[in-house]
Amino acid sequence: MRVHLSAMQACVNRGKSFIDSRYYQMNYLFRGLSARCFYLLVSLLFLGWTPARADFLWFKQQQKAQVTPPSQLVGKQQPAIINREVYDRMDASNITVLVSLSRQRLYASIGEEVAIDSPISSGKAARRTPSGNFTVLEKDPNHHSSVYGNFIDSSGRVVRGGVSALIDAAPSGSHFEGAPMKWFMRLTWEGVGMHVGILPGYAASHGCIRLPSDVAQALYAKVKVGTPVKVVD
Repeated sequence: MRVHLSAMQACVNRGKSFIDSRYYQMNYLFRGLSARCFYLLVSLLFLGWTPARADFLWFKQQQKAQVTPPSQLVGKQQPAIINREVYDRMDASNITVLVSLSRQRLYASIGEEVAIDSPISSGKAARRTPSGNFTVLEKDPNHHSSVYGNFIDSSGRVVRGGVSALIDAAPSGSHFEGAPMKWFMRLTWEGVGMHVGILPGYAASHGCIRLPSDVAQALYAKVKVGTPVKVVD
C-alpha cells in the first residue's frame, strides 16, 4: 500500500512539474508575442508618422517658398488713365504734376481736372526718391544713365548686367553702357528724374520715378524746363 501511495505521489509530482513547465513555457511565449506585437505596432506607427511628418514639413516649406509672380504684382496697380479731353487742353503754362510715393501714382492736372493718372515705381528703401518741390531741370528723349547699366564687349554682348559704374570694375575687353532712360525729365542734378522704366508693382528704382512708356511720352510732350513737380510721401 505504501508502495502504491509513493508511486501515485511521484506520478502526481511529475504531472504537476509537467504542467508547471508548460505553463511557464506558454506564459513566456505569450509574453514574447505581446512584446513583439507591441514593437511591431510602434514600428508601424513610426513608419506611418515619419512620411506624414515629412509631407507636412514639405508643405510648410512650399508655403514659405511661395513668391508672388511679377504679373500679379503689376496687376495690383491700377493701369494708367489719360483723359484726352483734359490732356488736349494741357500745356506747359497750366500743367500741375504731383507724385505720391505712398500711393505709387503720378497725377498731371489742370487745376482740379486730372489729365494723367498713372502708376509709378519710385526709389526703393536704400535709394528712396526724395520728396519736396522740384522743377524740370532738363529734358532728354534718349537719355542713358551715367551710373547704372551693363558691361558689354566689342560685339555688343552683355558681359555683366545690372552694374554700377561707381562700384563695379569692367571685365577685361568690356566697357560700360548706361541703362536707357527714354523720355527723361530731370528733377535733381544728382540723377533723379522721371523716365520710362519697369513697374513691378512697388518701389524698386535707384531713386528715379519710373513711368509706363506711353505716359512718359505724353508727359514729356507737355512739360518744359522749369515746370514744377511736387513729390509727396
